[in-house]
Amino acid sequence: MTQSARPPQVNPRHVVDPRTLEMLVCPLTKTRLSLSENGEELISVAAHLAFPIRLGVPMLSLDEARELDRDELDRLTHKDRKQRPPQS
Repeated sequence: MTQSARPPQVNPRHVVDPRTLEMLVCPLTKTRLSLSENGEELISVAAHLAFPIRLGVPMLSLDEARELDRDELDRLTHKDRKQRPPQS
């Protein structure tokens, strides 16, 4: 059998509700978290940490978090600025 080029179906029960994301904060700094571009992690800019999301459940334990290096953090925080035209 050959595999099709279609991406796998995502179970809707494994997607984090955007309203829930608005209520979550970094357990270390108590600052707002941002959803990564691929939707697999929550990013704490203040703590330089990325928290995984598994089966729709954010793992907000410091033991689960991975550290973000300066380049990756800059890329994550400045991507919106690169897409917008400069304001005059």
